[in-house]
Amino acid sequence: MRVAVIGAGIAGVCSAFELAADGHEVTVFERRGSVAAESSFAHGGLMAPAYLTAWSALGRRALLQPRRKHSSLHLSATKLLSPAVWRATCFNAENAKRLQPLLSYSQARQAELRHSLQLDYERSEGLLMLLRSARELAAVKAGLTLLTELGLPHRQLDAAECLALEPGLSPDTPLAGGIRLPQDEVGNCRQFAHLMRGEARRLGVRFRFHTTVQRIEPGAKPQILHAYTPPEESLAAAGPDSDSGGDTRPETMEPQLESFDAVVICTAGDSAALLRPLGLKLPLMTWQGYSITAPLRQLEAHPDLGPRSGLVDAQYHVSMCRIGQRVRVTGVTEIGGRSAQMSQRATDTLHKVLHDWFPGAAQYGAVQRWRGARTRVADGLPLLGASGLAGVWLNTAHADGGWSLANGAARALADQMAGRASAVDLAGMDISRLR
Repeated sequence: MRVAVIGAGIAGVCSAFELAADGHEVTVFERRGSVAAESSFAHGGLMAPAYLTAWSALGRRALLQPRRKHSSLHLSATKLLSPAVWRATCFNAENAKRLQPLLSYSQARQAELRHSLQLDYERSEGLLMLLRSARELAAVKAGLTLLTELGLPHRQLDAAECLALEPGLSPDTPLAGGIRLPQDEVGNCRQFAHLMRGEARRLGVRFRFHTTVQRIEPGAKPQILHAYTPPEESLAAAGPDSDSGGDTRPETMEPQLESFDAVVICTAGDSAALLRPLGLKLPLMTWQGYSITAPLRQLEAHPDLGPRSGLVDAQYHVSMCRIGQRVRVTGVTEIGGRSAQMSQRATDTLHKVLHDWFPGAAQYGAVQRWRGARTRVADGLPLLGASGLAGVWLNTAHADGGWSLANGAARALADQMAGRASAVDLAGMDISRLR
């Protein structure tokens, strides 16, 4: 089949690879100039089936305090939580059970590709949840019960064991204990996406960067209307016939209507806008997530400045992950903020958490601040499978688990499109649950 994949984030790149591995002729359309340029650019880097499962079981309510100065949930000045949005912050244990097989399958698929393709990217193994108080220790009991029920390895640690595992932790910050999740991982999602782009190109995938899809026409031979939309400065410097990113060779500046055998939508929040004119209204919510990334100081006398792998502060729902010789601090969900405006309050929370646990570890003069969209349905589950429109498929709405789900969702979707049974149960993941 000739397949169009719309969106070159981690979901789109993995979908393109899996479809090409099945022998399909694949073209990826991406409005930016490279892969992983938006929501996949600088997120936390957690490949964490156990953590996402355990955290979901908490319902989040006990730990979310959006009106405090430092919190994992920020509201704009005028934004109130509607019942649907509040439910979305309280992802429950039943949906966590439904999602967990896909999370574990995705991690296994990524490991398989890492070994078979010899992919070398920044990564480390193991995740530690840090609990500041006895209250938090009690709050995570429900999550630990669910992990035991699902057979996911975990171990409860006291403060001394946490400090032995992560010697760089500040002894001055209250620490009641931690939860060690040995099978969870930390890695550089953007680096992985670029490696997967290279593997996809070897299989014949064509990437069309700076190309915006304006319309989809479903049918036995679905069509997409797309236009070459480079930044003005890029066009002025290189001209319309340049080789954009090594892939795109635009032939015209006019919109083009092109036919395919199938179209796969991997555009996160923009999925709703593409499908709304076709009568399909997806109940997607797009929030903003924040991260800061900074180089770690290198001192011979203090070899353990910063984290060795990945940690999560359970009180603030903020992760601190080692990415090569840098630390990435991620968390803080903003609801209702203007799309182009960074929240100082949000980044202040990230700086506070990093300073609490690793004071003086980062070179703040070189810090990178980032804000990216997270798109979800209220139940927290992805939209994966046939859209109900002829020839149009969905791989979107991954919420906080974009990279954790990417490889498994892409492989399962390719199986579905080929009419094969998937190796993982996808019940409840498709659009039929919204009807």
